[in-house]
Amino acid sequence: MEKIKKLKETVVQNVRKGIIGKDPVIELLLIAFLSEGHILLEDLPGMGKTMLVRSFSKTLDLPFKRIQFTPDLLPGDITGVSFYNQKNREFEFREGPLFSHVILADEINRATPRTQSALLEAMEERQITVDGETRMLDRPFMVLATQNPIESYGTFPLPEAQMDRFLMKLSMGYPSKEEERRILLNTLEDVFDTIHAVFELEELLSYIEESKKVRAKKDVMDYLLNLVEKTRDHDRISVGVSPRGSIALFRASQAKAAVEGRSFMLPEDIQYMAPFVLNHRISSGMGQSLEESMEIISEIVKETKVPLEDLEAL
Repeated sequence: MEKIKKLKETVVQNVRKGIIGKDPVIELLLIAFLSEGHILLEDLPGMGKTMLVRSFSKTLDLPFKRIQFTPDLLPGDITGVSFYNQKNREFEFREGPLFSHVILADEINRATPRTQSALLEAMEERQITVDGETRMLDRPFMVLATQNPIESYGTFPLPEAQMDRFLMKLSMGYPSKEEERRILLNTLEDVFDTIHAVFELEELLSYIEESKKVRAKKDVMDYLLNLVEKTRDHDRISVGVSPRGSIALFRASQAKAAVEGRSFMLPEDIQYMAPFVLNHRISSGMGQSLEESMEIISEIVKETKVPLEDLEAL
């Protein structure tokens, strides 16, 4: 797992050239990538989301597409369409922007539910079906969707089924004064040109498979399951985490252990990942904010007993 630890260090060092002061977010982006998961980024406009994804995809040398979601966007605009080629006298398929490796779905909640649902098959099954024909998407495939938390006019809230497709829900937040000073200085030069591709596709796929080999003792597995179970019987939660959420937390915790250079999972991996992975999988029935949801999960983490035996002896 030392190679994956070096991967994290290289990615963070390279991406921070384009996005300043967000090292924890960069690491979470890498963890989601190793988990083959997707991220929902709930933040204000102008916080550097596009630069973050562009810098990340360039570092990994992966094709990147940005889709601006609007109310008039149709499913075929993102999946692709079949058209009749009069020259060849046959139907041909023109691929949409989803046929890429890293996708930025900007302001996803501005598109209609019909268009939003076109993402479901791609995100979950890694495939797209158009006119009855199924086409597989290349690995790795990662969607990073954004939405503005303060605007509701002209938006279509994501249904629970689609929210559950995202591995994590994050917020970048405002930079500090010193970080913003550095951002202002960076605008005087094109820092994106200083970011260079440092990995090859086959190498990245091997890292993904390697992270899946991270092991967990029974006590650590039980700890994770206890956390999830408490979300289903909590005073402030009306709908708890589903089994898909348990799988997501386990996979993200594996990737967290891998980027730390370990071949075994510790409770601290689960504790760190739980608020990011579970916050959008619970409901209080009152439409709680991201901060409130993360606070509830953090409380559950504090209340859940941690196994104390020697967990490294795997």
